[in-house]
Amino acid sequence: MKTTLLFLFLLAGLSGTAQELTGIWRGYFNQVNYQRDPDGSRYKFEVQLDQKNNYFSGVTYSYLSTIFYGKATASGTVNPKTKKVFLEELKLVEVKMSGFSEACIMTLFLQYSKSGDEEFLEGTYTSINMKDSTNCGRGTVFLRRVVTSDFYKEPFLVKREKEKELQKEKETAKTNVVSAPKSTPPPATKTPVKTPPPVAKNTKPPVKKPATTPPPPKTTVKTPPAIVKTDPKPVVATPKALRSDTVAKAAKKPAPVIVPKVLTNRQNEVVKTIITSANEVELRIYDNGTIDNDTVSVYLDKVLVVSKQRLTEKPIIVRFKLDDTNDFHELVMVAENLGEIPPNTSLMVVNAANKQYEVRITSNEQKNAMVIFKYEKD
Repeated sequence: MKTTLLFLFLLAGLSGTAQELTGIWRGYFNQVNYQRDPDGSRYKFEVQLDQKNNYFSGVTYSYLSTIFYGKATASGTVNPKTKKVFLEELKLVEVKMSGFSEACIMTLFLQYSKSGDEEFLEGTYTSINMKDSTNCGRGTVFLRRVVTSDFYKEPFLVKREKEKELQKEKETAKTNVVSAPKSTPPPATKTPVKTPPPVAKNTKPPVKKPATTPPPPKTTVKTPPAIVKTDPKPVVATPKALRSDTVAKAAKKPAPVIVPKVLTNRQNEVVKTIITSANEVELRIYDNGTIDNDTVSVYLDKVLVVSKQRLTEKPIIVRFKLDDTNDFHELVMVAENLGEIPPNTSLMVVNAANKQYEVRITSNEQKNAMVIFKYEKD
C-alpha cells in the first residue's frame, strides 16, 4: 500500500449541451505496475460535484475506509460534443493515513458513458507526489453515479437539493390552479303534443265466398324397399407378436442435463466475449460502487459455482481452465436480490495470460448477465 491517491471525476452530458451532473459519484481505481493488497482490497473513490455550464468544482475522497482517507478540492471542464472530461486536483484539505503512505494529486482524462439508467465514467490518470513532485504512478479509473455518501454531503449539494425541492413545489402549485368552468343553463325541454288516435271509418261487412267441394283423395302405391347386398367386412391380418429373441435391446440414453430454472426463466444477456490464449482464467467479482447488500450466484456452463454470496469491496474469486479440448465457457451472473439500491451491479476483473479485463455487470430479476470465454492459441 504505497500511495493513497486523490481524484476528482467530473462528468459531462452529452447530447449537444452539457447535462446537469451535480451529485455524488463513487467507484475505484487500479494502479498500473502496483501490487494490490494481499486481501484483494482496492482503493475507493467518492466525488461530490457542483456543475455550472461546462465547468466543474467539487471535492474528492480517496480511501480504504472512512477513517483512512484523503480529501482534496478540484476543478475541471467538459466537452459536450465528445463527452470527454479533463480534471485536476488542486489542494489537499484533509488527510488521515498511515505513516508509510504518501499523498499524491492526480490529473484525469475521462470518457462518459450511459447504460440504461446507469451513468459511468472511465479513463486514465497520472499522479505526482505533493512533497517533491515525483511520479506517483498511473492507472485506470472507474466511477458510477450513486445517491448516498460514505462521508457527508457537501454544503453545495444540500443547497442544490433545497433549490430543486422549492422549484418542484412551485411547479406543483401552478398545475393545481385550475380555472372553474362557466356554468351553462340546462337546455329547455319541449313538451310533447299528444295527437288523438285516428277515427276508423265505417266499412262494409266481408262477403262470404261459396263453399267448394274438396277434390277426391289421391291413392298412393307402396313399393317394397330395395334389397342391397353388402360384401362382408374385410379381415385385417394382424402381425404376430415378435419373439423375445428378435427384440433388440435398447441402448441406454445419457442422463439429460438439468438446466436451473433461473437460467431458463430469465433472459441471459451477453455483456462481453473474451478471446484468450490463457490456459487458466481468474475472475474477481466486486460490488460496483455502494456496498448495499447485493447478493449473486454464479453459474459456469450451467453448473452452480458460487451460491448466494454478498458483494463487497473484497473479491469473490472464480478460477477455471481453457485448452484445445475445453475451449468454450459460459459464465452467468444471477442476481439473488437487488440490494438497497437497485439494480444489482458488480465489477468483474478478469486476469488471463498477463492481460486484465474489466466487465461492468448489471442484472435484475428478469435478466441475467452472461460473459463468454473462448480459447484460441497464439
